[in-house]
Amino acid sequence: MKHLLSHQLVRFVLVGCVNTGFSYALYALFLWLGLNFALANLLAFVISLLFSFVMQGSLVFRNLALRLLWRFVLAWVLVYLFNIGLIAVLMQMGQSAYLAGALALVPVILLSYLIQKFVVFGTPQVQRAADAAHPSP
Repeated sequence: MKHLLSHQLVRFVLVGCVNTGFSYALYALFLWLGLNFALANLLAFVISLLFSFVMQGSLVFRNLALRLLWRFVLAWVLVYLFNIGLIAVLMQMGQSAYLAGALALVPVILLSYLIQKFVVFGTPQVQRAADAAHPSP
C-alpha cells in the first residue's frame, strides 16, 4: 500500500474521489433545494475549492505555497466553465441535470489533474524534486 501511495496519480485519484464526492453531494443537494444546475454547480465549486487546494497541495503535489492559490483558482474557473458546458450539452442530449453532472465527472477529473500537474503546481521535474524531498510516510 505504501508503494502504491508513492505514485502521484494514485494520490490524486484518491484525494480527488473524496473531493469529487463532496462536491457532487453539494451539487445534488443544491439541485434538490431547487437551484438551477449552473448555480448549484457554482456553489458546490466555491465551497469545495479551498478544501481541494489544501488536500491536493498537501497530499498530492506536496506544495501548499499560498502563492499558488491564484493559479489554482484560475485553473478551477477554467475547469468549472468546461464542466458547465459539458453538463449543458449532455442536458441538450436529453440527460437529467443529475445524470449529466455525474457523466461529466471523468473528463473534468482528467482535465483538472493535467492542469494542476503542469500549470498550477509545476513541471514534472519540480514534482519529482518535491516527491524526493517529502517521501510518503
